[in-house]
Amino acid sequence: MTSRTDEAQMPVSRMRWLALAGWLLLLALLALPAHAGPNEQAKRIYERLAGVPPSATVLTQMETAICGGPCPAGAASAAPGSAGLIAAAAIATDPKTGPTFYNVTLKNWVVPWTNRDQTVFAPLNDYVATVIGMVRDDVAFNTALSADLVYTVNSGGLPPPSNSNNNHYATAEANGIDLSTALTPNTQSAVYGTPTAATAGLLTTYAAEAAFFIKGTNRAMFRFTMINHFCNDMQTLMDTTRPTDRIRQDVARSPGGDSRVYLQTCVGCHSGMDPMAQAFAYYNFNGTVGPGVMNTGTMEYTPGQVQPKYLINSANFPFGFVTPDDSWSNRWRGGINASLGWSSALPGSGNGAKSLGTELESASAFAQCQVTKVFQAVCFRAPLSTDQATITALTASFQAGSKLKSVFQQAAAACPGQ
Repeated sequence: MTSRTDEAQMPVSRMRWLALAGWLLLLALLALPAHAGPNEQAKRIYERLAGVPPSATVLTQMETAICGGPCPAGAASAAPGSAGLIAAAAIATDPKTGPTFYNVTLKNWVVPWTNRDQTVFAPLNDYVATVIGMVRDDVAFNTALSADLVYTVNSGGLPPPSNSNNNHYATAEANGIDLSTALTPNTQSAVYGTPTAATAGLLTTYAAEAAFFIKGTNRAMFRFTMINHFCNDMQTLMDTTRPTDRIRQDVARSPGGDSRVYLQTCVGCHSGMDPMAQAFAYYNFNGTVGPGVMNTGTMEYTPGQVQPKYLINSANFPFGFVTPDDSWSNRWRGGINASLGWSSALPGSGNGAKSLGTELESASAFAQCQVTKVFQAVCFRAPLSTDQATITALTASFQAGSKLKSVFQQAAAACPGQ
């Protein structure tokens, strides 16, 4: 046995060599692949979907689903994307066995879409509740921007849903109501009194209107729809080759006295955005910026009457486009944004938010964006180049049935740990 005296007398070079050997051994052990069995895979899938550890009973159910029966001792891990893993993920998204998938994971996933700060620290609202309900009930998500649909909370002691406040949902959240069971589908036309033809799914919820139709020129609704549902901001969608005839008067043609800024920058966004944002010409949120994230006020719809906000700052360029109605045109069906995959079954033009919502939700980029966001939420990372086959398969699956819950299940099964 080496004494302390011997250690003290050990050559420095040998001590360094032993330390280096120890580090190399540790690195080698860390580099060894960690093989997760069905138990570990089930636990990881549940935690990623539901946000909390599973109970022993649920964990056993998921293991059994992975193995197709009781797992034998030392059972090997299932291959990513296998039917057993998808079946296990279905247990984690069942309201009876995975209620926190709806109350925590989905809620936190959607809340940033409902405010300009894109923060999760915002109150529950009708936009969030509607997405949660659509996922739970397997409502086709390619109707999310056009349907006459809103989910309300079926529970006693709540203020009624209103087109002038968010109290119904904020109180439900404060009371800790289980959203996995309490949400009930309704129509916006019945709840808010919005004409059916003027409803446009998530775009005409109270939360969306309060965030994106308040003040301004209603271009915010279009921009944040691109961010939330096409995974692109305007800077990545700019195309200066599109016609400029429907750019409004409020856009200066020589900002700072330099027309090149307009031609090289402003045109890139406004030539595509303004013709489509015209669909919102009859909408307004009449209110003020509230003390929190949610603005306060009342939803407005004035059929046949263009909101005054569309005509502000007309002196910036008097010869610019004057909005006469809510007709819209998708100029991005040509140029570089044709790659967004617009549906050939649609005309690419129309009137009002509902038909524009149909145009947007029918694009292949809409489907790919939802899939990419789900993958990142479940796998805790953005897709890599090696994941593209998975993203392509999930997008095709989503386009076939538009069931977002299935995408969550398949994404969880695609990255269960090895």
